Amino acid sequence: MKDIQEQEITGAGAGDISAHQGLKIDDSSSQEPRPLSFVLRFTSLTYSVKVGRKLTFSSMMARRTEPETKTILDNISGEAPDGEILAMLGASGSGKSTLIDALADRIEKESLKGTVSLNGEVLESRLSKAITAYVMQDDLLFPMLTVEETLAFAAEFRLPRTLGEAKKKARVQALIDQLGLRDAAKTIIGDEGRRGVSGGERRRVSIGIDIIHDPILLFLDEPTSGLDSTSAFMVVNVLKKIAQSGSVVVMSVHQPSYRIIGLLDKLIFLSKGRMVYRGPPSSLPLFCSEFGRPIPENANPIEFALDLISELDGSAEGITSMVELNKTWKSPERTDAKSDAILSLEEALNLGISNGKLVSTNNISSIKTFANPFWTEIRVLSKRSMTNSRRTPEIFAARLITTMTTGFLLATIYWQLDDSPKGINERLGFFAFAISTTYFSSCQYLPVFLQERFIFMRETAYNAYRRSSYVLSHAFVVLLPLFILSVAFSITTFWAVGLVGGISGFTFYFSIIYASFWAGNSFAVFISGLVPHVLLGYTAVIAVSAYFLLLSGFFINRNRIPPYWIWLHYTSLIKYPYEALMRNEFDDPTRCFRWGSEMFDDTPFRNATGDLKTMMLGNLSATIGTNVTSTTCLTNGVDVLRMQGISTELNKWIYLVVIVGWGFLYRFLFYLSLLLGSKNKRK
Repeated sequence: MKDIQEQEITGAGAGDISAHQGLKIDDSSSQEPRPLSFVLRFTSLTYSVKVGRKLTFSSMMARRTEPETKTILDNISGEAPDGEILAMLGASGSGKSTLIDALADRIEKESLKGTVSLNGEVLESRLSKAITAYVMQDDLLFPMLTVEETLAFAAEFRLPRTLGEAKKKARVQALIDQLGLRDAAKTIIGDEGRRGVSGGERRRVSIGIDIIHDPILLFLDEPTSGLDSTSAFMVVNVLKKIAQSGSVVVMSVHQPSYRIIGLLDKLIFLSKGRMVYRGPPSSLPLFCSEFGRPIPENANPIEFALDLISELDGSAEGITSMVELNKTWKSPERTDAKSDAILSLEEALNLGISNGKLVSTNNISSIKTFANPFWTEIRVLSKRSMTNSRRTPEIFAARLITTMTTGFLLATIYWQLDDSPKGINERLGFFAFAISTTYFSSCQYLPVFLQERFIFMRETAYNAYRRSSYVLSHAFVVLLPLFILSVAFSITTFWAVGLVGGISGFTFYFSIIYASFWAGNSFAVFISGLVPHVLLGYTAVIAVSAYFLLLSGFFINRNRIPPYWIWLHYTSLIKYPYEALMRNEFDDPTRCFRWGSEMFDDTPFRNATGDLKTMMLGNLSATIGTNVTSTTCLTNGVDVLRMQGISTELNKWIYLVVIVGWGFLYRFLFYLSLLLGSKNKRK
């Protein structure tokens, strides 16, 4: 069975593999011993965190309020040479993932004590990110992309444009063959609602996107978790071959099967942050025998050791005795690499590059922080987003139908408004609701980044692309959908409601609606960068949008807003488009909305006869010294603006600039939230 599976993984595409020398892997049984190129050594790693006390009556009454310190890693030392797999084992909470993070430079140096070195040299951050790959426990992939597309986009990010499209494609095809994904290359990844690749294939794709540049250091957090035994074996078999190609492979694993144990070279057992065993799997029975608990025949040695550690953890003596035995115990197979037998880091890296490692560079001196320039990242990110969105047309169709339904509802309710006092109020209500619709509908974009958050964090952790590139590509991709929504809403409502201005008026109306969609989308994206959950995001966006509407000037005139809330009026995203549409509709002193004959319409004299109204107008004219007749215009468009507290001094197009500016401001704040909030290291 094992031979069949290994043939499945490595047999296909032999011609393509020659395109990348780092993928040429011979059968380990025929390989001659070779000198070590890379040795990752870690010494006395210690990591502690402060844990707040539980809030109880006794803790509240106690004088000491300092948080307790919990040790996650306690003086862990060891090494991992290239060509071998080092596996971390232990129960949940034993410190496996934390140790992986420590080795992968995912813990802030101020918090981690001890040293981690490669070939005797401590890695600086830029070099570490260039030669390292980290595969998370969860498969964070775009569901609507195929396996081949997923790896192709990873190649676009991690491989420089100087490599050429042909070589990138060859690298992708070689990697597909190496991972045993040839039959699934054209299949989408899939998710809960769409059938895609299997769990084992999905895990191998997750590994593939992080090793596309053939890194020197590969760290994996429980890559076999949730897989059946066959899929788990195939994944570890792939990792074995990656190690044999000249990489240092370190992984955590829960309970490996017999077949997987045969692929592992070194083991580290952890319990509550302490190391209870370090050595090869073959020495584990001897270690347990010397401890006084020999492994029974036909028992899985790993499961026996884990059960033994769990038993000791629950006993009064604890695991101290096993920890002490591990410190002094030596076996014929537990030998560390001699420092003088290892190349210097610079020599090893240049040798590895010449043998096909680190596809993204030609030599150590050419290693860059990012593989591609700014504009290339924007292009690739935009292409990936549009490809993923294009395969879910029902999502945009739902947004378009919702927008057109809202527009149709408004058009039929406010059909052909007249120039009367009631028409004024109805226009005010229409503008307020129309603008509010653009902001409340922006909530639909909240899940976009929240769904991509962990993909973004994984890709930027090792400099696949810049955060600024992600922000700009994100903004670029939404422009076309927002344009279509704006056109649909504007055409549905403008002429049906009876707004004025003709083509020029419609152009301004559409521009304001488009800018409002843009600003609302930017605000929603900014909120998504601050909150971790969709429900929190919806709550924040809807609440703030309601505040914007309340103080926009529609419900209460600007002059009536309390001074301590006036700042919210000027920061309201609804204020500016609302006032802009008011200016577009009422900025005409020759257009009358209330005649002298309509003066008494909202008074107890509204049912008076025409002669009586004429007499009252005459008496009023005599009193105020101004002739007021039934044909006198009492309220024109400019008067409406003044009554609403809207300035007529600024050009109405200034409002458009301000709205677009708010959109860019929130995009910048989104960038800051990613820069400051999406940390990839533990404190």
